[in-house]
Amino acid sequence: MRLHRITAATAVASMLLAGAAGCTSDDDAAASGNTVVIAADLNNSSAVDTAYARALQLRIEQINASGQLGDRKLELRTQDNRNDPTSSLRNISTFADNPAVAAIVTGTCDQCVVGAAKTINDKTIPTIALAAADEITNPVAERQYVFKLGPNSGDSAAALVTEFTRAGHKKIAVLHTNDLYGRGADAALTGALRGTTVTRTATRSVKPAASDIAQSVGTLTDTEPDALVVLTPPDLAQQAATDARAAGFGGRIYFDSAAAGDLFIPRSAASATNNATMVFTQILAIDDVIATTPAKSSRKQWFRDYTSRYGSYSGVASFAADAADLIADAVARVGADRPRIREILETSQIDGLSGPIRLTPDNHSGLMPQALTLLVARSGRWRLAS
Repeated sequence: MRLHRITAATAVASMLLAGAAGCTSDDDAAASGNTVVIAADLNNSSAVDTAYARALQLRIEQINASGQLGDRKLELRTQDNRNDPTSSLRNISTFADNPAVAAIVTGTCDQCVVGAAKTINDKTIPTIALAAADEITNPVAERQYVFKLGPNSGDSAAALVTEFTRAGHKKIAVLHTNDLYGRGADAALTGALRGTTVTRTATRSVKPAASDIAQSVGTLTDTEPDALVVLTPPDLAQQAATDARAAGFGGRIYFDSAAAGDLFIPRSAASATNNATMVFTQILAIDDVIATTPAKSSRKQWFRDYTSRYGSYSGVASFAADAADLIADAVARVGADRPRIREILETSQIDGLSGPIRLTPDNHSGLMPQALTLLVARSGRWRLAS
């Protein structure tokens, strides 16, 4: 199947937000009727959040068409947080005050969810976060209504270190973002390296919105590591690889799961990222997976459905779809009863589109380590590692 890149991601996200945004005068009618709202607090200018918005809309349409909710139907409403915790808190508070809203899904802004955690708990609104930082669900005692879908830093770090050992790397250099996710990922990597023969030659942090990281990357490659480890979102990861190759670095490049984006790597970064290794779920290379189980068949079908709708595939889309599935399962059982939805989410166990998900009262970040694998960039797209 030939896939085509989408170049109007922001426009699509704007249409999704414009079409579903805000709370209207119909809210009370929706609350007393059969329409149950899933609200989404997203950053309209983020390519990753664009994928989340697309996936939520598509999955909610599929759930409604399936009939699994009986006479109920789901509706998506979104608001743009502009990656600003204050705006996000206002959006979440407004959603929580609307009785039609059964649950909230949040996007890439780690600090937004952490900053709103008390409000989420106080207003008893079940929230599934799709951001990366471990602080989103920890400590669990202070995050009773907050859940997370996506790879955990410790699991990504463990997979990377296992690969370093297998590949015989002795020296690594590390680039990470200076934010909740980046600092947490770096700390997890430090922990995973203990007791191994792998050492760091240098570590540098960069701002999440940095536009020029060549100096930081050059400082790392000058230490002559066997491998460069990049713990950043997709755009920065691709830039780091490009800068490293431009600086003459010939060693291996590794990304953790936060670097996952579209199936196709932008042409400008395709050569630099060739043979780069990334820890992520199988869904981004599902063409290489044989459908030997119902779960794998479902993932392949989801990949085809998303690609058919939007023209290409984003690896993160499965997390949003799984969030919609978890909420829908709870709504099918208890309607829009928020405390009971929270109780169901807290003990949910599914073999999701992202992989096995197991949520417990002690662990609100449910993607299992078994969901992660190694992907390799080849000819401008991601493939399963051999």
